[in-house]
Amino acid sequence: MKSPIKALTLTVSALAAIGLLASCSNGANPGGGESADGKVELSVVSLIPGTEQAAFDAFNNQVKQFEKANPDIKIKPVEYEWKADTFPALLAGGTLPIVYTIPFTDGQTLIENGQIADITEEVKALPFYDKFNKNVLSAGTDDKGHIFAVPREAYGNGLQYNRDLFKQAGLDPDKPPTTWDEVRAAAKTISEKTGAAGYMQMTQGATGGWQTTVATYAHGGRMEEIKGDKVTATLDTDATKKSLQFLKDLRWEDNSMGSNFLYDWGTINKAFASGQIGMFTGGSDLYTALIRENQMDPAHYGITTLPLEGKDGAVLGGGTLSVVNGKASEAQKKAAVKWIDFYYLQKYLDKDAAITDAKTLAAANQAVGTPALPIFDKATLDESREWIKDYINVPQDQVAPFTSKIFDQPLVIEPTKSTQDIYGILSPVVQAVLTDKNADIDALLKQANADAQAVLDRG
Repeated sequence: MKSPIKALTLTVSALAAIGLLASCSNGANPGGGESADGKVELSVVSLIPGTEQAAFDAFNNQVKQFEKANPDIKIKPVEYEWKADTFPALLAGGTLPIVYTIPFTDGQTLIENGQIADITEEVKALPFYDKFNKNVLSAGTDDKGHIFAVPREAYGNGLQYNRDLFKQAGLDPDKPPTTWDEVRAAAKTISEKTGAAGYMQMTQGATGGWQTTVATYAHGGRMEEIKGDKVTATLDTDATKKSLQFLKDLRWEDNSMGSNFLYDWGTINKAFASGQIGMFTGGSDLYTALIRENQMDPAHYGITTLPLEGKDGAVLGGGTLSVVNGKASEAQKKAAVKWIDFYYLQKYLDKDAAITDAKTLAAANQAVGTPALPIFDKATLDESREWIKDYINVPQDQVAPFTSKIFDQPLVIEPTKSTQDIYGILSPVVQAVLTDKNADIDALLKQANADAQAVLDRG
């Protein structure tokens, strides 16, 4: 979700793609959260339902380490997967755990609605508070400087590609495309030589709009313009039209996008991991999910930076925020920030914690060394990677086309107003372009822009 190194004008990212469902029985305990033995009970998100047992074993080992260091706190893990279409109901129902995660895009909305806890005092008391990348931290901070969320991880969107399909198609996987024309040519070759979809884009739920925004940013456009209190929708720019025309050309002229045009984050990951898709755009943190949840052969994974066009071409960044349930007691808030510090942050800051985390994950055959971006500063990230170099199992040469260039690319935040609504409005447009040969992109975007403006005007 974000990864600026530059000025990381970071983002309220849309990791949007990750989804949420939760084992709701272990939700917030608004009654103080104390167990019979006087310990503070803290429900926390663990892993996505269906994740392989080795990953749960690694998580449980970390819980034991935390409880040993904090004998007055009892952790209650809750399986969790964020999804834009189910999250509101879980939030309204009060069944979320005390500590849960959200995409950057949801931060400001939950703050404005008073649905997450103010943890300013607890976060500012952390000894490393001044090391936070302030651009990233701002995704969970209100306009008065109060902190309601802590960045857990950040990413920049990149071009994911299947190295095995590249080889089968006679393409060099060490020299991935650097322009959109090259992406189109590679997609056509992959489709013709392998039968797989050479290129695909998410279309379902809000994900189609999310990735259309990624493409629009790469072509130099934006989805909204903010001047004072006035927010103007700008969905129907030349940049968005160009990104949709690109899809239309691949679909109807090149026939290089296969036959399934209804993918969301989870299903496109599954198809890509199984060799059904050659390329698609997504967050740089995808490796873990592809290997852990979709059993992709690590040797087949590749990622490179997005081609950028024009003086305003930029990478949409994103990330995940750790938040504390608004129903948490004061004792739970303090315990929650301790857990967030231990589980999400110490691996970037403390050598022993970094090694312990990496060693635990590596022993359970979990990914170590994904191309994440700094939630602190780049020097801190580089130092932490040096600490764990003996345990890194992500093939660094295969992610080098991304990691060697991403810090030179400008990063921008996602639309900050009515983000998911705008994404949802755009998704049917993408579907229409891919399923109707005669789809009128100009007309579709004109209507989408009007719909988006109506949403923005309602506030």
